Amino acid sequence: MEYIGRFAPSPTGPLHAGSLVAALASWLDARAHGGRWLVRIEDVDTPRCMPGADVEILRQLTALGLRPDEPPVWQSQRAAGYEAALQRLIARGDAYGCRCTRRQIELALEAAGRPHARHHELVYPGTCRLAPPTAAPRAWRVRCGDEARPVVVDWHDRRLGPQRQDVTHAVGDFVLRRADGLWAYQLAVVVDDAEQGITHIVRGEDLADNTARQIHLQRLLRLALPRYLHTPLVRDARGEKLSKQHGAPALDVARPIEALQAAAEVLGLPPQSAATSADWLASAVPAWRGRWMA
Repeated sequence: MEYIGRFAPSPTGPLHAGSLVAALASWLDARAHGGRWLVRIEDVDTPRCMPGADVEILRQLTALGLRPDEPPVWQSQRAAGYEAALQRLIARGDAYGCRCTRRQIELALEAAGRPHARHHELVYPGTCRLAPPTAAPRAWRVRCGDEARPVVVDWHDRRLGPQRQDVTHAVGDFVLRRADGLWAYQLAVVVDDAEQGITHIVRGEDLADNTARQIHLQRLLRLALPRYLHTPLVRDARGEKLSKQHGAPALDVARPIEALQAAAEVLGLPPQSAATSADWLASAVPAWRGRWMA
């Protein structure tokens, strides 16, 4: 089986030190396996996207020597694939329309003695799953089992080891298409990974919690299951995950070797001596093989 990996940034701003860790890890893993490396711009959440950020991200990657093996694709151009997947789920009874607002969900959880805790998942209580179909639902949700037959997903991460999540109780029936008409990340990423033939997913550890939901969708849609590796996070002085949301500065690619070496240090790779970024990347591939190929 040919290895196909990808880096899939959201254009909510330019790359920062944390996103470079994931980009570099995914590139090194593809090269160490003798495979292909793709770039996908995940811009379905249009209100959060920054104009021109996609162009800047691609410029930064090029300056670092991280060039994809195929032209990049944009999720905003892939709506037909998401619609087809949703219709397949609806036809099989695996997805249903939901009329609930967020406040209604919170009130339903409170009435059931399960108030929503701040910073935790808003677990959908299943209000609309048995309701008569509506011609104009606010959103569409996927069925995630019930008390009698919960959806429990076991999966293996190449770095974190064995993982398990009870999707029924930890997440509930999650959204596939939002009330504002935008496609949810979970459906878009699953459809795109399958369409691009992605065999290995290397991304930040903050996305590990999404994996069980994506595996559930992959199984419902009869799609191949990729292998996963979630990389360490870069944290700021307060111990918070470095992110655009918390004001992470744009990555300085004027000195590419310094930027690459800083990302490699987070990944536990030894320093590489090289005059150019191309030489540095070439020397880093064997180091990756010795650490993360399991």
